[in-house]
Amino acid sequence: MTVGLRAMRWWDIAAVMEIEQELFTEDAWTETMFWSELAQRESRRYVVAAADDTVVGYAGLCAYHSGEAYVQTIAVTSSQQHEGVGTLLLTDLLTAADERGSQHVDLEVRADNDIAIGLYERHGFRRLGTRRGYYQPSGADAVVMRRDRR
Repeated sequence: MTVGLRAMRWWDIAAVMEIEQELFTEDAWTETMFWSELAQRESRRYVVAAADDTVVGYAGLCAYHSGEAYVQTIAVTSSQQHEGVGTLLLTDLLTAADERGSQHVDLEVRADNDIAIGLYERHGFRRLGTRRGYYQPSGADAVVMRRDRR
């Protein structure tokens, strides 16, 4: 099955919400949050990974004119994890950040998400610290990570 990337559009939100609920249950974003992100076209890049017109992952980047960028979200449905989809999504965001002149890219990731932390470390992110109780309502901790421009 070939997976390709394309820009996220409003009609993708329903499929994205299914993945969001599957993976993040109590800490999931709302539809309104995705609508808000998609509306901010000048500073945002949101993409979906699709296999045979089925959304299997998504990712979002906020890149400011100040040279800062931030991975807002990244997720891959359970059935497609360990197939390179996360790498495809992250690489797209990092390329977009570089093209916008971002000096670094920051993100938070759940402290118990070793698979995601490993992905980020393989792509040059380093740990900066921990935000206790960051994710709500679960109260899970977040690891703060940064990748400097290469």
